[in-house]
Amino acid sequence: MGMPLKMKLQIKIHTILSYIIVSEVLTSCLYPKIEPSFLEKMILPILLIFSLLSSTSNAAVQDFCVADLASPDTPSGFACKKPAAVTVNDFVFSGLGAGGNTSNIIKAAVTPAFADKFAGVNGLGISMARLDLAVGGVIPMHTHPGGSEVLVVISGSICAGFISSSDNKVYFKSLKKGDIMVFPRGLLHFQINAGGTPALAFVSFSSERPGLQILDFALFANDLPSEIIEMTTFLDDAQVKKLKGVLGGTG
Repeated sequence: MGMPLKMKLQIKIHTILSYIIVSEVLTSCLYPKIEPSFLEKMILPILLIFSLLSSTSNAAVQDFCVADLASPDTPSGFACKKPAAVTVNDFVFSGLGAGGNTSNIIKAAVTPAFADKFAGVNGLGISMARLDLAVGGVIPMHTHPGGSEVLVVISGSICAGFISSSDNKVYFKSLKKGDIMVFPRGLLHFQINAGGTPALAFVSFSSERPGLQILDFALFANDLPSEIIEMTTFLDDAQVKKLKGVLGGTG
């Protein structure tokens, strides 16, 4: 097994610094009237570099952190599975091969391959999902607070777009097979089946835990009092109660 890259780098830096120190000591002896010496100027940076090298010299290089799904799911992620328990199956996910169930109110299904289901992406800052849209299917306005999204259309036609946070400008387009669209992190966006046949897309995220908040469900699928919703959305009482009834909200 070859010498680790960090160790090679440390040796090279130590060697260079040694040459500098020896050279400047000899120069100071041969030409004592030269003031201030380069060594005096460089002594603090040299000490700082040696301090940083010594503080990290024992740090272990870790290739991956396969999620230990038996551990608590914390804001910082899952704990790492012990290396001896890691297998190739931790790096393979087969759940995106089958279509999701679109027999629901939005006529759509999202099948995620996030860290809580695909242990191998834990700590890597990447993940994927499958998006199935039946005819008339829609993914309502939603955000992913933890990461940006890239969508590629596999079949069908999808109208997709997002809204900027600076001036509420809308960017949307009807996408066809092979088209790719990016949705910046945290911005409200949507996908709608824009054709007469089912649509399929795959999406990737810049996080293994991108998160998801659907605006309609955030407003109408919980116990937030109707009066507050009416005041903050300018909807009338009948509309709010209707939406709460459809999405299962109370209050």
